[in-house]
Amino acid sequence: MDLSESQKLAHHLRGLREHHNLTLAVLAERSGLSRATLSRIENAEVSPTAETLGRLASVYALPISQLLAPLDKGFQPVVKRKDQAIWRDPKHDFVRRSVSPSNGPLSIEVVESQLGKGQLIAYAAPAIPGQEHHVYVLSGEMQITVDGMAYDLKEGDCLRYILFGETVFKTTETHCTYVIALS
Repeated sequence: MDLSESQKLAHHLRGLREHHNLTLAVLAERSGLSRATLSRIENAEVSPTAETLGRLASVYALPISQLLAPLDKGFQPVVKRKDQAIWRDPKHDFVRRSVSPSNGPLSIEVVESQLGKGQLIAYAAPAIPGQEHHVYVLSGEMQITVDGMAYDLKEGDCLRYILFGETVFKTTETHCTYVIALS
């Protein structure tokens, strides 16, 4: 039986929790998410939002790409666009494309994202404190707040930072397409 992408993700998230010997109650306490929400995610009744994945990534100290790992096809030297894993958060009009996943012998990850107009996604804490990020805006504009400092970015701008605290991605009148390189 082939599992849907949603079921694969749910199964993987449940497996991570069990691998870390966490109950739903303990994971709820550590992530700040409700036990009911976590249960619904693990049963593929709902899809997690970007913020939810961010909270879970912080608990497990894993990059979001590792939470979405079942959507990747494994190490390939060339990753054709048609084979790049895509994850959607309809609540935030957000699309995440794993252009170059950090798997196999490679540690740098390249992600292309699209965030709809008038959206805000807040990641309360980094998945991996001290991780290097480079955000390059392909089109549109947005404001990124890193550790309390706000940066206004337009097409062609690049923001570089080492992440230790909260990050907020916010668009206004236009949607924004951007690339993040993580190391």
